[in-house]
Amino acid sequence: MLRPEEAQRPFTVTELANEIRRELRPLTAMLVKGEVSGMKRGTKGHYSFAIKDGQSLINGFLYADDARRVTTLPEDGQVFIFRGRVDFWTQYGTIRFVVDQIEFDDVGKLRARLEELKRRLEAEGAFAAARKRPLPFLPDAVALLTSPTGAVIHDLQETIWERYPNMGIVVYPVQVQGTAAPMSVSRAMRRCNQEALAQVIVLARGGGSFEELYAFNTELIARAILDSGLPVVTALGHSSDRTIADMVADVEARTPTEAGARVVPKKSDLVAMLRERERRLDRETNQRVLRETERLQVKRARLVQILPAMLRARTDRLAHAAANLARLSPVQQVARREEALRERSRRLAAAGTARLTRSRNALASRRAPDRLERVLAERFAAATRGLEHRRQRLLALSPDGVLSRGYSITQDAESGVVIRSAAETAVDRKVNIRLATGRVGARVEKVEP
Repeated sequence: MLRPEEAQRPFTVTELANEIRRELRPLTAMLVKGEVSGMKRGTKGHYSFAIKDGQSLINGFLYADDARRVTTLPEDGQVFIFRGRVDFWTQYGTIRFVVDQIEFDDVGKLRARLEELKRRLEAEGAFAAARKRPLPFLPDAVALLTSPTGAVIHDLQETIWERYPNMGIVVYPVQVQGTAAPMSVSRAMRRCNQEALAQVIVLARGGGSFEELYAFNTELIARAILDSGLPVVTALGHSSDRTIADMVADVEARTPTEAGARVVPKKSDLVAMLRERERRLDRETNQRVLRETERLQVKRARLVQILPAMLRARTDRLAHAAANLARLSPVQQVARREEALRERSRRLAAAGTARLTRSRNALASRRAPDRLERVLAERFAAATRGLEHRRQRLLALSPDGVLSRGYSITQDAESGVVIRSAAETAVDRKVNIRLATGRVGARVEKVEP
């Protein structure tokens, strides 16, 4: 016969596993302090690691959703305080401590790491004022990098639209806390620059403790701000320690409301300024028009006074020039020379006649021989012939003489200028042709230079 204890039904493996889980239920919401070892990330974003002290070790596990919410991911060798529950995984027969929250055990060490990062960035000139980019005076749109829920985005939109009602706003949702926050902000910053829908970026969150703001002390966010082609304004809502993101940002605002006021001006102020400038421009324009009108009136009065004298002077100069032209004209010169030649001929003829008469009278009174009278007559005839020959040569060299030999003088019909070369006229130009007798009007049909 079986003893009573031998007659007891045995547990199945599943029943035993469930019994162990029931026994472990009191071990929920526990705090465990230990050093991290063997930190690994799984394909689905979960993390597995070991938590140990000097004597013992327990397996830890962090789900992907919880990993995105924690301030920072542990690294091997760091000591943290973990909050979570003890769970028995029946499928693998293992006990794990499932973590849902991680806190720094030694904030001093964390601050030391931040100081080291600050020193590196400062050596690169990341905090220098000369590197800071100016904000646009009036952007077309403002990019908001913040959590899509909560009061921060509401305060930013309300402030911006209150100051400039039709200002464009582009929202890039990001995580502002936890281990996923640095990568989320970095990717959004890069996307904002690539799309170029806005001209300034506001990176904002609603304040928090040192641990909650730790994401904005990471090098990843600092590099994203430094690499941005658009100016960045931080509005992290804290009132104590400045984050590294504040130090590298182009403008640091203490609150989202202040950030909204920094990135856009008041539209009412701009309208008032434009109206004042318009009034000032109208005044200056009217004054300038008045000054120019007075100056023109003075000039007009002076012209009225001096114009008659100027016209008289110009008329006198033109008359004098016309007289000089007439005096220097070849036709007039030839005419004057012909008149002088005729006058000399008359004088010479009169002198010759008078001399001949005197000679005849003297010969007659002295009863000179006939031979002397013949000599005088021959000399007089020779002188008359020479004088006539010179007159004919002068006539041959005059314009009328040249024309009488078959030549002509061609003048432009409009200007009256004598045309001496084919290059001085053109086809279809009207010309006047002066002949020995009369004038001919013609039109140029061909030009051969």
